[in-house]
Amino acid sequence: MLVAFSVAPSGTGRADGSVHDAVAAAVKIVRDSGLPNRTTSMFTEIEGEWEEVFDVIRRATEAVGEYGSRVSLVLKADMRPGYVGELDAKVERLERALGDE
Repeated sequence: MLVAFSVAPSGTGRADGSVHDAVAAAVKIVRDSGLPNRTTSMFTEIEGEWEEVFDVIRRATEAVGEYGSRVSLVLKADMRPGYVGELDAKVERLERALGDE
């Protein structure tokens, strides 16, 4: 399965509203998990089996909770049994389709 998620604290007390330290703590957990992943400016994508992916997301969310009084978590999942390597394969298929135009 692929899961795109975004997790951020609120109630941080920072005047500039920045959450980069909290996001860095979450991304470190994702990267240390060893699961295929990618982080962009808005989401982190992670690929693996249900239990392992959601364990990583739970731990990342808990880490972000240390930075504020509330946590916001947004998830989008693509569950396609029998497929692996889709973190890159989906993008590669899209790029090939765009090249065919």
